Amino acid sequence: MAGMSPPVVRPVSLPRPPALVLRGRALDAGHPGVMAVVNRTRDSFWAGNRHAALEDAMAAVHEAVAQGADIVDVGGVRAGQEGEHVGVAEEIDRVVPVLEAARQAYPDLVLSVDTWRSEVARACAGVVDLVNDTWAGHDPELVHVAAGLGAGVVVSHTGGLPPRTDPVDVVYADGQGDELAVVRDVLDVLARGARVAVGAGIPPERVLVDPTVDFGKTTRHSLVTLRHTADVASLGYPVLQALSRKDVVGETLDLEPQDRLEGNLAATAVAAWLGAGVFRAHDVRATRRAVDMVASIRGDRPPARAVRGEPGAGAAGRTP
Repeated sequence: MAGMSPPVVRPVSLPRPPALVLRGRALDAGHPGVMAVVNRTRDSFWAGNRHAALEDAMAAVHEAVAQGADIVDVGGVRAGQEGEHVGVAEEIDRVVPVLEAARQAYPDLVLSVDTWRSEVARACAGVVDLVNDTWAGHDPELVHVAAGLGAGVVVSHTGGLPPRTDPVDVVYADGQGDELAVVRDVLDVLARGARVAVGAGIPPERVLVDPTVDFGKTTRHSLVTLRHTADVASLGYPVLQALSRKDVVGETLDLEPQDRLEGNLAATAVAAWLGAGVFRAHDVRATRRAVDMVASIRGDRPPARAVRGEPGAGAAGRTP
């Protein structure tokens, strides 16, 4: 309406959790971390990440580094209940040679082991910087082993399910009777897990909290949890989102793993905007570009170059 005052424009308020600090590197809102997935398995849910042979696994490490990975996460057991049984000794035989070869090739690269077993983490002494405990402290000794290694730890939420258990008939109820019951449970479990990690001697800047979509959750639970990433960020620890090609994307868009990249990147961008700072990804280059772009839109990262319309830019500053 004519004569009305223009609206008051205020700075955008966005969550900015503390940095994850490992091997002297800080991953934060200005430099989001991309955690590349390298699975030393024959039965990963996505065929594009099955690297049973050591040579294939190392080729994947080299490719991830070339595409901009900050962390390489090496796993030896499929997360879901389908697939082959892998005992402790075999898991060690799968992950340790990759981690040792990666450390030799990249002395400054942050390396992570994806395991819920303290024996496996202990076997990675001297080469890992992070223990990715996807199963929410199922082995209570694991966090103490991580502390003894001087490593960080991923604190996750699985709804109380044991390792390699797919969710069935999952219900979250806390007496308030709404869809946010799952979010409240996620926040409670992550806060307690983070306190346990700090109490075990792991510095807060090495404690990475992961709301863990799909694990112990229906697709609706995962969507609500993702929507509340900012609440996870409010816990005061660096936040990991492990969204890559997961069922929350597949069921939402009715797509198989090989066709989930676009939905994955959309979910990643939302999580980055809401305060997540580290992203576990199969598609490193695409994820790197997506989170860097979000960081720049948020104002946390300057453009790589900014000449368009600048004085003296001339034709160089114009887009055809």
